[in-house]
Amino acid sequence: MNYFAHLYLSQPTVASTVGNLLGDFARGVDVQALPEAVQAGLQNHRAIDRYTDSHPIILELKKGFSPRRRRFAGIALDVYFDHLLMNHWSTFDSRPIDEVIQAFYARMLEGQALMPNARMRRTTRRMVEYDWFGSYAEIDSIADALDRIASRIRFENQFANVIEDIEHNRESLQQGFLAYFPQLVEHVRSLAIESCRVEFIRPTITK
Repeated sequence: MNYFAHLYLSQPTVASTVGNLLGDFARGVDVQALPEAVQAGLQNHRAIDRYTDSHPIILELKKGFSPRRRRFAGIALDVYFDHLLMNHWSTFDSRPIDEVIQAFYARMLEGQALMPNARMRRTTRRMVEYDWFGSYAEIDSIADALDRIASRIRFENQFANVIEDIEHNRESLQQGFLAYFPQLVEHVRSLAIESCRVEFIRPTITK
């Protein structure tokens, strides 16, 4: 899961927002020195990643990527699933999506002092300034985001233009996401890692 989905599965608090984003910025961080609520958010993030990485639907979807890009299929799915969550929003939540995005941004900015390193603070400010979540609704923005990720990989790779594989498998990826994501929601709910667990989502999931 990418940033937007992780926040969707977080608690509506600043500490939870920071913790659930921290998974991508935790290298070198003394986790035990963080507030307990931030630690719980990080644990929630990692539990989501473990569940996702081992889920049969996800493993099957990765097979649809070309062999030269399959190594990075998990990254591509993470980002593309944010796009699918936004484009199927009414399936999962009754709140106006713009209001949810603005609430996420507000908590990200309020939580700057809780973020344990400059890279996380810098990246989250850029997310707000350039409205990353708002752009995720457009497939061209997803393609650009994935190419930026490819450019940051420090070794030779063929991840660039992975949007070609996504477009080729668009229908199966959408069906896989719609089958998988409700299971993830229930998994997070059942783990109840964070203390405000009853409030973490306003479900309107349809069968």
